[in-house]
Amino acid sequence: MTPPKPKPPVPMRPLPSLIFASRWLQLPLYLGLILAQAVYVFHFWVELVHLIEAAFGNSASLQKLISSIGYKSDIEVVALNETIIMLVVLALIDVVMISNLLIMVIVGGYETFVSRLHLDGHPDQPEWLSHVNASVLKVKLATAIIGISSIHLLKTFINAANYDLKVLMWQTIIHTVFLLSALAIALTDRIMTPATERH
Repeated sequence: MTPPKPKPPVPMRPLPSLIFASRWLQLPLYLGLILAQAVYVFHFWVELVHLIEAAFGNSASLQKLISSIGYKSDIEVVALNETIIMLVVLALIDVVMISNLLIMVIVGGYETFVSRLHLDGHPDQPEWLSHVNASVLKVKLATAIIGISSIHLLKTFINAANYDLKVLMWQTIIHTVFLLSALAIALTDRIMTPATERH
């Protein structure tokens, strides 16, 4: 017995077709985020080169690093110290995490709201992309934002002597709000998603 032939798609009326095609207006936004990613890659390598040069005794690179991380000291800094290295490395990790967030938004957003990427079976397909939807994407973005906020908070605490108490307090409060928001998003997603569809 031969299986029934699939029905040909019903042609859409002009107005619904136009409305559905409007999703392609998001394409320039995702292309713009790819350019922003390129800027982050460039910034990462500039900071890394400065760190390596400063490790070999280049005072100009050391001063650029000190300026970029906002490090202040009562005595003149003439060589890398553990705190400066830690702050620079945390700044580099911060760039990587924001870059990961950009990839999630670009790939997940395009797949969810614009068009399929047809990555099934591709060896490099991200594990999370196979079951991505708007709600999963929100939870993953909230988690990534918490990670970025944690790095910022850690950088602030390491360099706490150069910050006002009010700044430290507000950064901690904002981080706590991010945590509570992510928990609320995850809880809402859990309530709204049937148990059979959870991964």
